[in-house]
Amino acid sequence: MMPSIKEQLSKKIEKIEQTIDFYLPEEKGLQKTVLSAMNYSVKAGGKRLRPMLMAETYEMFGGADSSVIEPFMAAIEMIHTYSLIHDDLPALDNDALRRGMPTAHIKFGEAMAILAGDALLNYAFETACKAFEQFPEESLRIGQAMRVLARKAGIYGMIGGQVVDVKESGHQIDKEVLDFIFRLKTGALIESAMMIGAILAGASKEDVKSMQKIAGKIGMAFQIQDDILDVTSTTEQL
Repeated sequence: MMPSIKEQLSKKIEKIEQTIDFYLPEEKGLQKTVLSAMNYSVKAGGKRLRPMLMAETYEMFGGADSSVIEPFMAAIEMIHTYSLIHDDLPALDNDALRRGMPTAHIKFGEAMAILAGDALLNYAFETACKAFEQFPEESLRIGQAMRVLARKAGIYGMIGGQVVDVKESGHQIDKEVLDFIFRLKTGALIESAMMIGAILAGASKEDVKSMQKIAGKIGMAFQIQDDILDVTSTTEQL
């Protein structure tokens, strides 16, 4: 009998958690506090949507050795987590809870939360670079994947969307601006995940572009649902 989608998701998430844990830094040294804050935030849970979509896209295009994509799976979740840490700060959303747990700035203090976010962004690229060491023969594809990861997390991706979201907060905006915010703030990292999965599997440029379009629509749907739930649901339900 075929396992249910919930059972399949549960097994996939468990495997992704193991991959992420493998790449997290060891909590030791004089900088232990920031390492603890990094790991606390990454391990706080979540759907692991981005690494899952990356792995599924890689497999869909015939990717055979998941070892090449695992550093990127961990890296994209680190980037996603850093964005959440900074989102929760008093200067932005000022949230005290995330996934039912105290946010990083509540648990570790505002300064350490800022540093933990900075550290996760840097450590994400350090982690992704490990693919070069393991698969030097795939350097071109890995380099292309790195470029996508960097661009989609930056000013032409997630950060760009956040900037417009902050700038336009507090007043009515038109659909074009809202679509821009959603496409970059949420869609960019999902696009990154699926594009990287396709690139590392050896997909054609046309197929990579198709994945980008599909991921953009997934991101839009995800953000619309998230915004509705933010208004209609309780903290416990969320």
